[in-house]
Amino acid sequence: MHQHILRLSTTGKSFTNITAKIEAIVAQSGVETGLCSLFLRHTSASLVIQENADPDVLQDLANFMAKLVPESANYIHNAEGADDMPAHIRTALTHTSEQIPISRRQLLLGTWQGIYIWEHRQRSHIRELVVHIA
Repeated sequence: MHQHILRLSTTGKSFTNITAKIEAIVAQSGVETGLCSLFLRHTSASLVIQENADPDVLQDLANFMAKLVPESANYIHNAEGADDMPAHIRTALTHTSEQIPISRRQLLLGTWQGIYIWEHRQRSHIRELVVHIA
């Protein structure tokens, strides 16, 4: 088994491609065949496995989510800003964890798949991601 905690900076309401960082940890782990579990330790950002070739896909996802969970709604929880409660709802609708099989020290992602942290807040944050390989 191998475990690593990554501290990653986001740029505010965006997708941060972390695929290469995860691939490097998997390769260094020495695990030939197994499972890579990812866990994002936050409630206002998500993990997604999504299209990595056409950035329009990510933009369409962001546009859809903005319509589904608008920041202009009348939320009770607003102590941390108008974008905080929508960020919590967006995280609840997506994932804070993912599991990806490993073979020959490589992630078995599809050809067009990438791993992203989806930041739901307006400003940048430092996010912690637990990478557990077994």
